[in-house]
Formats: sequence, C-alpha cells, structure tokens
Amino acid sequence: MEAVVSALVDDTPVSGTLRMRALHALRGDKPVLRGLDLDVAAGEICAVMGVSGAGKTTVLRVVAALQPFSSGTVEIDGVSLVPGPLPPESRLRALRRRVGVVFQSHALFEHLTALENVMLAPVHALGQSRADATATAERLLASLGVSGRAHAYPRQLSGGEAQRVAIARALAPDPHLLLMDEPTSALDPARRSSLGESLRTLAGQGRGLLIVTHDTDFALSYADRVVVLSQGTVAEQGSAEQILRHPMHEATRELLK
Repeated sequence: MEAVVSALVDDTPVSGTLRMRALHALRGDKPVLRGLDLDVAAGEICAVMGVSGAGKTTVLRVVAALQPFSSGTVEIDGVSLVPGPLPPESRLRALRRRVGVVFQSHALFEHLTALENVMLAPVHALGQSRADATATAERLLASLGVSGRAHAYPRQLSGGEAQRVAIARALAPDPHLLLMDEPTSALDPARRSSLGESLRTLAGQGRGLLIVTHDTDFALSYADRVVVLSQGTVAEQGSAEQILRHPMHEATRELLK
C-alpha cells in the first residue's frame, strides 16, 4: 500500500501532541522497533533513553518521516502517518508545519549564514515572503540569545551558538512538536543549563518536546518524563526522578552504568 500523510477525518481527538501505537520498523531486514507505544503531550519534555541500538533515533526518524515503518500508527496533532514507503516531500507539508527536528550534529548549511539557515523552511516549504521569513528568523534568533550572530556562518559559531541556531531553524515553521537528538553532546555544563531553560520556555508555550539523550543529569533536571527503550520497545517509563533514581528494569540499570 502506498504511504500517505493525511488529515484525520474523524472527530476523535488526538491524545496530546504525539501518539504512536504498535509501531514496528526495520533497518534493512533487522527489526529495530517492535510494537512501540509512545505519547508526548503538549507542554511536556519527554526524554527517550536506552543503550545503543535500542531504537531511540529510529523513533525520531519515523516521526519526522525520514524513515518508513512497517506497521502501526503515528499521529501528530491531526496528521497521520501510515506504514509503507515514504511519501514525496510534496505531500509532507502538513507534517513539516507540525514537527521540527534538531539533529545531533546541528546539520546547518555551511554556505548560509545563521539567519539564512533559519529562513529556509519559511521561504521554501511554507511559501513565506523573504521579508516575513526574515522577521521570523530575527525574532527566533533574538529569543534564543543569538541575534548578534545572525550574519555569522556555521564555522564561526561555537557549539552552543550552533545548537541555538539549529533550534531556531526547527522552530521557524512554528511546530507543535520538537524532536531533538542528543542536544547536549557538544555542550559544557553552563551551556547545557542554558539549553535546558530554553527548552522549558518552549514547553511552556505548549509545544511537546521529544528528546533522545544519554545525559542522565540533563534528563533529571529538565525532563518531565523519561522513557527507557530496550530492544525496540518501552522497558519502563515515569518521572525522571522515579526512573533514574529508582530503576526497576535491567535495561535502565545497564544504561546508568
């Protein structure tokens, strides 16, 4: 069956920002996700944790329609993904408006300034005028404390500055859900704290945040909920304090070693 992205046609409300049910996904012929159920509510910071190979990054890639899945359902604020091959980008506009992605390596375009990186989606995906896109980009960079670096190129930015520019770019379409892959990996403790406060502000605006991280201190300080994956399914979940201070599952204990 051809994959599609479509608005939900019934009146059943979606539970929160993201709802995944019985999700199965492969890497080649190898199962990676095995019946995963996962929700992220509006205004919630949800940290996904687990040892390497547990399926964490695959979850982000499936939600962002960067990787297909073989069965199950994914719903993001009224938009539904279905199993099968990925649809063309021309059919993903509704999803791109709802989901922003911050990659582990920032993935900023080196030949564009910070401002131009943030303008990309409003101009090319949403059809905004350059004037409107510029105003949006300037506002986002200012809100994240990097307005003074608007005309710098990625190679001229520190790790923390590049991270904030990447967040601004992901926020430019005003998404309901923000996905982040290891956002603290290149940051020192002071910058991790600053990033955490920025994420709390974003969640306070009603966005859901789904963050893949190995950083237990960051999760304890800023996550509302921790979900630990093991072999492609949820091993345990709960408050960060509950899961990381008093783990019940062997997968969590292994992670904390």
